[in-house]
Amino acid sequence: MPTLKIVVIGGGAAGFFGAITAAETFPDAEITLLEKSKTVLNKVRISGGGRCNVTHSCFDNRKLVKNYPRGETFLRPLLKQFDATATVTWFESRGVRLKTEADGRMFPVTDSSETIISCLLQEAARLKIRIRTSCGVKTITRPDDQWQIETLTDETLPSDRILVAAGGYPQAVSYGWIPGLDEPEKETLVPPVPSLFTFNTPDNPLLALAGVAVPDAVMRITGTKQEQRGPVLITHWGFSGPAVLRLSAWAARDLAAMHYRHEIRINWLGALNENQVREQMQTFRQQHPKKQVATQSLFGLPARLWLALATEAGISPTERWAELPAKAQNRLINLLTNNTHAVSGKSTFKEEFVTCGGIPTDNVKPETLESRTQPGLFFAGEVLNIDGITGGFNFQNAWTTGYVVGKNIGL
Repeated sequence: MPTLKIVVIGGGAAGFFGAITAAETFPDAEITLLEKSKTVLNKVRISGGGRCNVTHSCFDNRKLVKNYPRGETFLRPLLKQFDATATVTWFESRGVRLKTEADGRMFPVTDSSETIISCLLQEAARLKIRIRTSCGVKTITRPDDQWQIETLTDETLPSDRILVAAGGYPQAVSYGWIPGLDEPEKETLVPPVPSLFTFNTPDNPLLALAGVAVPDAVMRITGTKQEQRGPVLITHWGFSGPAVLRLSAWAARDLAAMHYRHEIRINWLGALNENQVREQMQTFRQQHPKKQVATQSLFGLPARLWLALATEAGISPTERWAELPAKAQNRLINLLTNNTHAVSGKSTFKEEFVTCGGIPTDNVKPETLESRTQPGLFFAGEVLNIDGITGGFNFQNAWTTGYVVGKNIGL
Protein backbone atom coordinates (compact mmCIF):
# COMPACT_ATOMS: atom_id res chain seq x y z
CA MET A 1 0.00 0.00 0.00
CA PRO A 2 1.51 3.37 -1.00
CA THR A 3 2.49 5.84 1.72
CA LEU A 4 -0.16 8.44 2.48
CA LYS A 5 1.13 11.91 1.57
CA ILE A 6 -0.16 14.80 3.68
CA VAL A 7 0.78 18.43 2.95
CA VAL A 8 0.09 21.16 5.48
CA ILE A 9 0.04 24.69 4.07
CA GLY A 10 0.92 27.28 6.70
CA GLY A 11 3.65 27.18 9.33
CA GLY A 12 1.68 28.81 12.13
CA ALA A 13 0.04 27.45 15.26
CA ALA A 14 -2.80 25.64 13.49
CA GLY A 15 -0.51 24.20 10.81
CA PHE A 16 2.02 22.87 13.30
CA PHE A 17 -0.60 21.45 15.62
CA GLY A 18 -2.40 19.79 12.74
CA ALA A 19 0.85 18.32 11.38
CA ILE A 20 2.01 17.07 14.80
CA THR A 21 -1.35 15.51 15.64
CA ALA A 22 -1.54 13.88 12.19
CA ALA A 23 1.96 12.46 12.59
CA GLU A 24 1.09 11.00 15.99
CA THR A 25 -2.24 9.61 14.78
CA PHE A 26 -1.01 8.29 11.42
CA PRO A 27 2.66 7.39 12.01
CA ASP A 28 3.08 5.82 8.58
CA ALA A 29 2.06 8.99 6.71
CA GLU A 30 4.58 11.25 5.02
CA ILE A 31 3.90 14.79 6.24
CA THR A 32 5.30 17.96 4.71
CA LEU A 33 4.65 21.46 6.05
CA LEU A 34 4.99 24.43 3.68
CA GLU A 35 5.55 28.00 4.88
CA LYS A 36 5.70 30.97 2.54
CA SER A 37 7.94 33.05 4.84
CA LYS A 38 11.58 32.39 5.70
CA THR A 39 10.66 31.42 9.25
CA VAL A 40 7.81 29.52 10.88
CA LEU A 41 5.53 30.33 13.83
CA ASN A 42 5.93 34.08 13.32
CA LYS A 43 2.66 35.00 14.98
CA VAL A 44 3.50 32.79 17.95
CA ARG A 45 6.81 34.68 18.24
CA ILE A 46 5.25 38.13 18.55
CA SER A 47 2.10 37.20 20.47
CA GLY A 48 1.71 38.69 23.92
CA GLY A 49 4.64 41.02 23.51
CA GLY A 50 6.96 38.11 22.72
CA ARG A 51 5.64 35.93 25.57
CA CYS A 52 2.97 33.97 23.61
CA ASN A 53 -0.52 34.06 25.09
CA VAL A 54 -1.04 30.29 24.64
CA THR A 55 -4.66 30.09 25.79
CA HIS A 56 -7.09 31.44 28.40
CA SER A 57 -7.86 29.94 31.79
CA CYS A 58 -11.52 29.44 30.95
CA PHE A 59 -12.12 25.73 31.48
CA ASP A 60 -15.90 25.85 31.10
CA ASN A 61 -16.41 25.44 27.34
CA ARG A 62 -19.85 27.02 27.50
CA LYS A 63 -18.18 30.20 28.72
CA LEU A 64 -15.11 29.85 26.52
CA VAL A 65 -17.09 29.95 23.26
CA LYS A 66 -18.67 33.26 24.29
CA ASN A 67 -15.33 34.89 23.44
CA TYR A 68 -15.68 34.24 19.70
CA PRO A 69 -17.63 36.89 17.76
CA ARG A 70 -17.64 34.45 14.84
CA GLY A 71 -17.56 30.68 15.31
CA GLU A 72 -19.17 30.22 18.73
CA THR A 73 -21.72 27.59 17.68
CA PHE A 74 -19.27 25.78 15.40
CA LEU A 75 -16.50 25.58 18.02
CA ARG A 76 -18.63 24.28 20.86
CA PRO A 77 -18.63 20.58 19.84
CA LEU A 78 -15.00 20.76 18.66
CA LEU A 79 -13.89 21.78 22.14
CA LYS A 80 -15.13 18.41 23.41
CA GLN A 81 -12.21 16.95 21.48
CA PHE A 82 -9.58 19.51 22.50
CA ASP A 83 -10.19 22.45 24.83
CA ALA A 84 -8.16 24.79 27.05
CA THR A 85 -7.64 22.04 29.64
CA ALA A 86 -6.27 19.79 26.91
CA THR A 87 -3.98 22.59 25.70
CA VAL A 88 -2.45 23.02 29.17
CA THR A 89 -2.03 19.26 29.53
CA TRP A 90 -0.48 18.90 26.05
CA PHE A 91 2.20 21.51 26.65
CA GLU A 92 2.93 20.53 30.25
CA SER A 93 3.32 16.86 29.24
CA ARG A 94 6.08 18.08 26.95
CA GLY A 95 7.88 20.05 29.62
CA VAL A 96 6.27 23.47 29.03
CA ARG A 97 4.58 24.72 32.19
CA LEU A 98 2.03 27.50 31.86
CA LYS A 99 1.01 30.20 34.32
CA THR A 100 -2.19 32.21 34.63
CA GLU A 101 -2.19 36.00 34.96
CA ALA A 102 -4.81 38.09 36.73
CA ASP A 103 -6.86 38.67 33.59
CA GLY A 104 -6.98 34.95 32.74
CA ARG A 105 -4.35 34.92 30.00
CA MET A 106 -1.97 31.97 30.12
CA PHE A 107 1.73 32.17 29.24
CA PRO A 108 4.71 29.85 29.53
CA VAL A 109 6.40 30.34 32.92
CA THR A 110 9.52 31.39 31.01
CA ASP A 111 7.65 34.45 29.66
CA SER A 112 9.18 33.65 26.27
CA SER A 113 7.41 32.64 23.08
CA GLU A 114 10.60 30.82 22.08
CA THR A 115 9.65 28.17 24.66
CA ILE A 116 6.48 27.39 22.71
CA ILE A 117 8.28 27.55 19.37
CA SER A 118 11.03 25.19 20.56
CA CYS A 119 8.44 22.73 21.85
CA LEU A 120 6.57 22.64 18.53
CA LEU A 121 9.76 22.39 16.48
CA GLN A 122 11.09 19.57 18.67
CA GLU A 123 7.85 17.63 18.31
CA ALA A 124 7.89 18.13 14.54
CA ALA A 125 11.50 16.92 14.37
CA ARG A 126 10.77 13.90 16.59
CA LEU A 127 7.88 12.93 14.33
CA LYS A 128 9.98 13.47 11.19
CA ILE A 129 7.71 16.15 9.73
CA ARG A 130 9.41 17.80 6.79
CA ILE A 131 9.37 21.60 7.10
CA ARG A 132 9.95 23.72 4.01
CA THR A 133 10.23 27.51 4.37
CA SER A 134 10.20 30.13 1.59
CA CYS A 135 7.76 27.78 -0.11
CA GLY A 136 4.58 29.59 -1.07
CA VAL A 137 1.72 27.99 -2.98
CA LYS A 138 0.68 29.21 -6.42
CA THR A 139 -2.12 26.78 -7.29
CA ILE A 140 -3.72 23.56 -6.10
CA THR A 141 -5.42 21.28 -8.62
CA ARG A 142 -6.75 17.74 -8.69
CA PRO A 143 -6.44 16.37 -12.23
CA ASP A 144 -6.95 12.76 -11.05
CA ASP A 145 -7.19 11.00 -7.69
CA GLN A 146 -4.37 13.02 -6.16
CA TRP A 147 -3.85 16.71 -5.41
CA GLN A 148 -1.11 18.61 -7.23
CA ILE A 149 0.39 21.62 -5.43
CA GLU A 150 2.34 24.06 -7.56
CA THR A 151 4.68 26.27 -5.55
CA LEU A 152 5.81 29.80 -6.32
CA THR A 153 9.12 28.32 -7.46
CA ASP A 154 7.26 26.20 -10.05
CA GLU A 155 7.79 22.93 -8.22
CA THR A 156 4.91 20.44 -8.23
CA LEU A 157 4.18 18.42 -5.08
CA PRO A 158 1.70 15.51 -5.14
CA SER A 159 -0.51 15.00 -2.09
CA ASP A 160 -3.33 12.71 -0.96
CA ARG A 161 -4.58 15.11 1.72
CA ILE A 162 -4.13 18.83 2.22
CA LEU A 163 -4.57 20.91 5.35
CA VAL A 164 -4.95 24.63 4.60
CA ALA A 165 -3.86 26.50 7.75
CA ALA A 166 -2.50 29.63 6.17
CA GLY A 167 -4.16 32.10 8.53
CA GLY A 168 -6.28 35.10 7.63
CA TYR A 169 -5.57 37.52 4.82
CA PRO A 170 -6.55 41.20 4.72
CA GLN A 171 -7.81 40.98 1.13
CA ALA A 172 -10.02 38.43 -0.63
CA VAL A 173 -7.63 38.19 -3.60
CA SER A 174 -4.98 36.65 -1.33
CA TYR A 175 -7.14 33.55 -0.88
CA GLY A 176 -7.17 32.93 -4.64
CA TRP A 177 -4.85 29.90 -4.56
CA ILE A 178 -7.30 27.88 -2.44
CA PRO A 179 -9.01 25.41 -4.79
CA GLY A 180 -12.67 25.88 -5.59
CA LEU A 181 -13.02 29.53 -4.63
CA ASP A 182 -13.79 30.44 -8.23
CA GLU A 183 -16.40 27.68 -8.45
CA PRO A 184 -19.66 28.68 -6.73
CA GLU A 185 -20.71 25.07 -6.21
CA LYS A 186 -17.56 24.39 -4.17
CA GLU A 187 -15.89 26.78 -1.71
CA THR A 188 -17.10 30.30 -1.08
CA LEU A 189 -15.41 33.06 0.92
CA VAL A 190 -16.69 35.37 3.61
CA PRO A 191 -15.01 38.66 2.60
CA PRO A 192 -12.20 39.40 5.07
CA VAL A 193 -12.20 42.50 7.25
CA PRO A 194 -9.94 43.36 10.20
CA SER A 195 -10.78 42.54 13.80
CA LEU A 196 -9.02 43.50 17.05
CA PHE A 197 -7.94 47.06 16.37
CA THR A 198 -7.82 50.41 18.14
CA PHE A 199 -9.73 53.60 17.31
CA ASN A 200 -8.11 56.70 15.82
CA THR A 201 -9.64 59.98 17.00
CA PRO A 202 -7.41 62.75 15.60
CA ASP A 203 -9.64 65.58 16.88
CA ASN A 204 -9.84 64.13 20.37
CA PRO A 205 -9.11 66.77 23.07
CA LEU A 206 -7.95 63.98 25.39
CA LEU A 207 -4.95 62.94 23.27
CA ALA A 208 -2.66 64.90 25.59
CA LEU A 209 -3.58 62.37 28.29
CA ALA A 210 -1.92 59.45 26.43
CA GLY A 211 -1.20 56.68 28.92
CA VAL A 212 -4.15 57.41 31.21
CA ALA A 213 -6.30 54.30 31.73
CA VAL A 214 -9.80 53.88 33.19
CA PRO A 215 -10.40 50.36 34.56
CA ASP A 216 -14.18 50.28 34.13
CA ALA A 217 -15.79 52.23 31.30
CA VAL A 218 -18.55 51.53 28.79
CA MET A 219 -17.98 52.31 25.12
CA ARG A 220 -20.78 52.35 22.57
CA ILE A 221 -20.84 52.79 18.80
CA THR A 222 -23.49 55.33 17.86
CA GLY A 223 -26.15 53.98 15.52
CA THR A 224 -25.60 50.34 16.51
CA LYS A 225 -26.38 48.10 19.47
CA GLN A 226 -22.68 47.40 19.94
CA GLU A 227 -21.17 48.24 23.32
CA GLN A 228 -18.48 46.83 25.60
CA ARG A 229 -17.52 47.41 29.20
CA GLY A 230 -14.02 47.19 30.62
CA PRO A 231 -10.65 48.99 30.73
CA VAL A 232 -10.12 51.84 28.25
CA LEU A 233 -6.70 53.33 27.54
CA ILE A 234 -6.19 56.81 26.10
CA THR A 235 -3.39 56.78 23.53
CA HIS A 236 -1.60 59.43 21.51
CA TRP A 237 -3.79 58.47 18.52
CA GLY A 238 -7.11 57.70 20.22
CA PHE A 239 -8.40 54.82 22.32
CA SER A 240 -7.23 51.29 23.05
CA GLY A 241 -7.59 48.77 25.88
CA PRO A 242 -9.65 45.59 26.33
CA ALA A 243 -13.07 47.25 25.94
CA VAL A 244 -12.00 48.85 22.65
CA LEU A 245 -10.50 45.64 21.27
CA ARG A 246 -13.58 43.62 22.18
CA LEU A 247 -15.79 46.27 20.60
CA SER A 248 -13.74 46.24 17.39
CA ALA A 249 -14.10 42.44 17.23
CA TRP A 250 -17.82 42.22 17.85
CA ALA A 251 -18.54 45.19 15.58
CA ALA A 252 -15.98 44.27 12.89
CA ARG A 253 -18.55 44.02 10.08
CA ASP A 254 -20.44 47.16 11.14
CA LEU A 255 -17.24 49.20 11.35
CA ALA A 256 -15.98 47.99 7.96
CA ALA A 257 -19.31 49.05 6.42
CA MET A 258 -18.81 52.49 7.98
CA HIS A 259 -15.27 52.65 6.53
CA TYR A 260 -14.02 53.14 10.10
CA ARG A 261 -15.64 56.58 10.29
CA HIS A 262 -18.16 56.61 13.09
CA GLU A 263 -18.97 58.04 16.49
CA ILE A 264 -18.32 56.49 19.89
CA ARG A 265 -19.86 57.38 23.23
CA ILE A 266 -17.99 56.65 26.44
CA ASN A 267 -19.36 56.37 29.95
CA TRP A 268 -16.17 56.80 31.95
CA LEU A 269 -17.98 55.66 35.11
CA GLY A 270 -18.96 52.19 33.92
CA ALA A 271 -22.22 51.08 35.54
CA LEU A 272 -23.27 54.52 36.84
CA ASN A 273 -25.98 56.25 34.83
CA GLU A 274 -26.61 59.97 34.57
CA ASN A 275 -29.11 60.10 37.46
CA GLN A 276 -26.85 58.14 39.79
CA VAL A 277 -23.94 60.43 38.98
CA ARG A 278 -26.09 63.49 39.60
CA GLU A 279 -27.21 62.16 42.98
CA GLN A 280 -23.69 61.32 44.14
CA MET A 281 -22.41 64.66 42.88
CA GLN A 282 -25.13 66.52 44.79
CA THR A 283 -24.24 64.66 47.99
CA PHE A 284 -20.56 65.53 47.60
CA ARG A 285 -21.47 69.12 46.79
CA GLN A 286 -23.47 69.44 50.01
CA GLN A 287 -20.78 67.83 52.12
CA HIS A 288 -17.81 69.67 50.61
CA PRO A 289 -19.08 73.01 49.26
CA LYS A 290 -15.71 74.77 49.58
CA LYS A 291 -13.64 72.19 47.73
CA GLN A 292 -12.53 72.99 44.22
CA VAL A 293 -14.34 71.00 41.53
CA ALA A 294 -11.52 70.49 39.05
CA THR A 295 -8.71 69.58 41.43
CA GLN A 296 -10.32 66.67 43.29
CA SER A 297 -11.46 63.73 41.20
CA LEU A 298 -14.67 61.92 42.10
CA PHE A 299 -15.77 58.33 41.34
CA GLY A 300 -12.17 57.08 41.37
CA LEU A 301 -11.49 58.63 37.97
CA PRO A 302 -7.84 59.44 37.15
CA ALA A 303 -7.14 63.01 38.26
CA ARG A 304 -5.81 64.12 34.85
CA LEU A 305 -8.93 62.88 33.06
CA TRP A 306 -11.24 64.48 35.63
CA LEU A 307 -9.43 67.80 35.24
CA ALA A 308 -9.59 67.59 31.44
CA LEU A 309 -13.34 66.87 31.44
CA ALA A 310 -14.00 69.60 34.02
CA THR A 311 -12.05 72.07 31.89
CA GLU A 312 -13.97 70.99 28.79
CA ALA A 313 -17.20 71.61 30.75
CA GLY A 314 -16.06 75.21 31.27
CA ILE A 315 -15.18 74.86 34.94
CA SER A 316 -12.23 77.01 36.04
CA PRO A 317 -9.46 75.47 38.20
CA THR A 318 -10.46 77.58 41.21
CA GLU A 319 -14.23 77.15 40.99
CA ARG A 320 -15.75 75.58 44.12
CA TRP A 321 -18.71 73.22 44.36
CA ALA A 322 -20.83 75.86 46.13
CA GLU A 323 -20.31 78.24 43.20
CA LEU A 324 -20.78 75.71 40.37
CA PRO A 325 -23.60 76.74 37.99
CA ALA A 326 -26.16 74.05 37.19
CA LYS A 327 -25.35 74.25 33.47
CA ALA A 328 -21.66 73.58 34.09
CA GLN A 329 -22.51 70.64 36.34
CA ASN A 330 -24.83 69.22 33.66
CA ARG A 331 -22.08 69.56 31.05
CA LEU A 332 -19.66 67.71 33.33
CA ILE A 333 -22.17 64.92 33.98
CA ASN A 334 -22.72 64.54 30.24
CA LEU A 335 -18.97 64.38 29.58
CA LEU A 336 -18.56 61.77 32.31
CA THR A 337 -21.39 59.52 31.12
CA ASN A 338 -21.79 60.32 27.44
CA ASN A 339 -18.41 61.51 26.19
CA THR A 340 -18.67 61.63 22.39
CA HIS A 341 -15.76 61.29 19.96
CA ALA A 342 -15.52 61.06 16.17
CA VAL A 343 -13.48 58.06 14.99
CA SER A 344 -11.73 58.28 11.64
CA GLY A 345 -9.57 55.24 11.12
CA LYS A 346 -8.06 52.35 13.02
CA SER A 347 -4.69 51.01 14.07
CA THR A 348 -3.55 47.40 14.40
CA PHE A 349 -3.27 46.36 18.03
CA LYS A 350 0.47 46.07 18.66
CA GLU A 351 1.69 43.56 16.05
CA GLU A 352 -1.27 41.22 16.25
CA PHE A 353 -3.45 40.97 13.17
CA VAL A 354 -6.73 39.07 13.27
CA THR A 355 -9.15 38.66 10.38
CA CYS A 356 -12.91 38.35 10.46
CA GLY A 357 -13.88 36.28 7.43
CA GLY A 358 -12.47 33.40 5.41
CA ILE A 359 -13.81 29.95 4.57
CA PRO A 360 -17.39 29.65 5.91
CA THR A 361 -17.76 27.04 8.62
CA ASP A 362 -20.87 25.78 6.79
CA ASN A 363 -18.55 24.64 4.00
CA VAL A 364 -16.69 22.10 6.15
CA LYS A 365 -17.82 18.94 7.90
CA PRO A 366 -18.16 19.85 11.59
CA GLU A 367 -16.70 16.54 12.81
CA THR A 368 -13.51 16.58 10.70
CA LEU A 369 -13.17 20.09 9.13
CA GLU A 370 -12.92 18.48 5.70
CA SER A 371 -14.44 20.38 2.78
CA ARG A 372 -17.97 19.23 2.06
CA THR A 373 -17.38 19.50 -1.70
CA GLN A 374 -13.70 18.61 -2.12
CA PRO A 375 -12.67 15.35 -0.43
CA GLY A 376 -9.18 15.40 1.01
CA LEU A 377 -9.10 19.18 1.55
CA PHE A 378 -9.17 20.30 5.19
CA PHE A 379 -9.12 23.70 6.93
CA ALA A 380 -7.91 24.82 10.37
CA GLY A 381 -7.18 28.04 12.21
CA GLU A 382 -7.94 31.56 11.17
CA VAL A 383 -8.42 30.71 7.48
CA LEU A 384 -11.87 29.61 8.66
CA ASN A 385 -14.43 32.27 9.52
CA ILE A 386 -13.67 31.92 13.24
CA ASP A 387 -12.06 34.63 15.33
CA GLY A 388 -11.81 35.39 19.00
CA ILE A 389 -11.22 38.44 21.12
CA THR A 390 -7.78 39.11 22.55
CA GLY A 391 -6.65 36.96 25.47
CA GLY A 392 -5.46 33.64 24.01
CA PHE A 393 -8.70 32.69 22.31
CA ASN A 394 -7.37 32.80 18.75
CA PHE A 395 -4.54 30.44 19.66
CA GLN A 396 -7.06 28.11 21.32
CA ASN A 397 -8.97 28.06 18.04
CA ALA A 398 -5.72 27.11 16.28
CA TRP A 399 -4.92 24.28 18.71
CA THR A 400 -8.48 22.95 18.66
CA THR A 401 -9.08 23.00 14.90
CA GLY A 402 -5.53 21.80 14.16
CA TYR A 403 -6.03 18.87 16.52
CA VAL A 404 -9.39 17.89 15.02
CA VAL A 405 -7.99 17.91 11.49
CA GLY A 406 -4.88 16.00 12.57
CA LYS A 407 -7.03 13.26 14.12
CA ASN A 408 -9.06 12.83 10.95
CA ILE A 409 -6.93 13.74 7.94
CA GLY A 410 -5.52 10.25 7.46
CA LEU A 411 -8.82 8.35 7.59
